[in-house]
Amino acid sequence: MALDRAPGPPLLCGIGWRHGHEAALLEERPRLPFIEVHSENYFQPGGAARQALLHAREHYPVSLHGVGLSLGSACGLDSRHLAQLAQLAAQVQPVRVSDHASFARVPLDGTVVHGADLLPVAFGAASLALMVANVQQAQDALRQPLLVENLSAYLAWHLDPAEEPLAETEFLDALCQRSGCGLLLDLNNLLVNALNRHAGDAARALADAMSWVDALHTVPGEIHLAGHSAQQGLTVDDHGDPVSEAVWALYVHALGRFGAVPTLIEWDTRLPPFPVLLAEARKADRLAHAVIGIPLSQGVRHGGV
Repeated sequence: MALDRAPGPPLLCGIGWRHGHEAALLEERPRLPFIEVHSENYFQPGGAARQALLHAREHYPVSLHGVGLSLGSACGLDSRHLAQLAQLAAQVQPVRVSDHASFARVPLDGTVVHGADLLPVAFGAASLALMVANVQQAQDALRQPLLVENLSAYLAWHLDPAEEPLAETEFLDALCQRSGCGLLLDLNNLLVNALNRHAGDAARALADAMSWVDALHTVPGEIHLAGHSAQQGLTVDDHGDPVSEAVWALYVHALGRFGAVPTLIEWDTRLPPFPVLLAEARKADRLAHAVIGIPLSQGVRHGGV
C-alpha cells in the first residue's frame, strides 16, 4: 500500500467515505489518517464498489464499519453475513472492524427475520453473556478484535425483576473485558440519547453525556462524531448535518479523558460538498492538538484495543 506522506502535522481524524465523495477523494487525495466505509456496501467480490475500495486502499488505511452483524441477537449470527465480512476483511486488511451493540435478527414462525434496524439490547447479565459469545464468534472468524459501538436508542427494555440491571457503561466495559473486543465510542449517539432523556434540555443533556464518558473505564479504539436533528419531538441521529457545538464540547471532554484516539466524521445523509466534510475533520484535528498538547503521532491508538 503506497500511502500519501505529504508534509504537515500529524492527523487524527478520518472521514466516512460515501458514494457521493468517491471521485473527489480519489482525485484530490487529501491528507487523512484513514477512511471508513460501511462494510455491507462492499460485500460483492469483484464488483465495482470493491474495486473502488481497493483503489482507495492503495492510498489510505481503511476502517470497516458494519450495521448488519446483529451482535445482540439471541438467535445467533448470520453465518453468511459473517463469512462475507471475513472475506472482505481478509482482502482489505482493515485497521479496524466495527459494528453495533444492537440486534436485528429475531425468530418468527420458525424462521429468522431481519428487522433492518439497529435495536437496543437489554443491559443485564443475560444479554451480556449472549453478546460476549456472539462477539467472540465474530472475532474468531475475522481473526482480529472487533470494536463495538454504543447505540442511539429510541426505546429501552424492562428486565426480569430477578435480573440486576447494569448501567450502559458497566455493560460495555464488561463486554470488552470478557470478549476481548474494543469500544467504538459514538459521542453523537451519547448526546442524542441524553437529549431525548431530558426532553431537549441542552445543558442537562451535555452534563449527562459527560458523566457517561467519565464513568467509562475502557479506552475507546475509535471515536465517532456526527450531526443530528430534531424530528417530531425526538432528537434523531441522522448523520445529515455538521457536528453540533455540544458534540464538539463532548469531544473535547473525551480527549481530556482518553487522550489521542482515532476519530471519524460520519456524514451519511444530505451529503455536503467534499471540502465541507474535510473541514469538519480538520476542526477535530485542531481541537485534538489544542487539548492533548503533544504530537498526535506519539499517542494515537491505531489498533483499537
